[in-house]
Amino acid sequence: MLLPDPMSTPSPQMLVAAAQQTLGMGKRRGPPRAVCLHLAGEVLAVARGLKPALLYDCSCAGTSELQSYLEELQGLGFLTQGLHILEIGENSLIVSPEHVCQRLEQVLLGTIAFVDVSSSQPHPSICSLDQLQDLKAIMVEIITHLQGLQRDLSLEVSCSRLRSSDWNLCTVFGILLGYPVPYTFHLNQGDDNCLALTPLRVFTARISWLLGQSPVLLYSFSVPESLFPALREIINTWEKDLRTRCRRQNDFADLSISSEIVTLPAVAL
Repeated sequence: MLLPDPMSTPSPQMLVAAAQQTLGMGKRRGPPRAVCLHLAGEVLAVARGLKPALLYDCSCAGTSELQSYLEELQGLGFLTQGLHILEIGENSLIVSPEHVCQRLEQVLLGTIAFVDVSSSQPHPSICSLDQLQDLKAIMVEIITHLQGLQRDLSLEVSCSRLRSSDWNLCTVFGILLGYPVPYTFHLNQGDDNCLALTPLRVFTARISWLLGQSPVLLYSFSVPESLFPALREIINTWEKDLRTRCRRQNDFADLSISSEIVTLPAVAL
């Protein structure tokens, strides 16, 4: 397995300390060491272009704490470029602006499909971006926002906020996190969906990083099993692209992509 040069890579203890000292993880009941290391691995995956963004949910840390954390990683030599903290609603995403813009531009070209799971319909159905004009406008807004920031990013950790009161965050986050088939639904029908008791094919992508530690979870998403044959080509293209990006870096190795079919009484999006 390929591993980073130990002479230039912070020790796991240093990475854990960086998280605990800046994100409020140092309390007795805080997340364990493994959570801190997994977070560092996910941040590195964003920096290396293996995923466009990371939705932070490890603690209640705010933007300033996240900024301190990323700056601490830079000080350790763990990150060699600036990342951006994008606030959308009450959520914080750690993003690579360059990779997010590339991702959104590809989506605007129609490279992915969406699955409509609105509660008003009996079964999930496939829809295209052309049927989601409001979403298309949102993606253009995000691209414009991030491109306007890039000239100031250089090696610094930066932060910004986007107003999102009328956005379908489930769909927006699915796009930003790099899912090949995001879910969407009509907001005027609430958060309910038609996925209950629907067989779902759950895809999981993991990749090895630190020796002796669990692999980093890069992606986890699902598609209705009944729609999988129609979506197979899009998912195969996503997998091929991910494997290509993995071959272009040396920090991670042994990419593993698996799937299983699950049926749940209720599905939260």
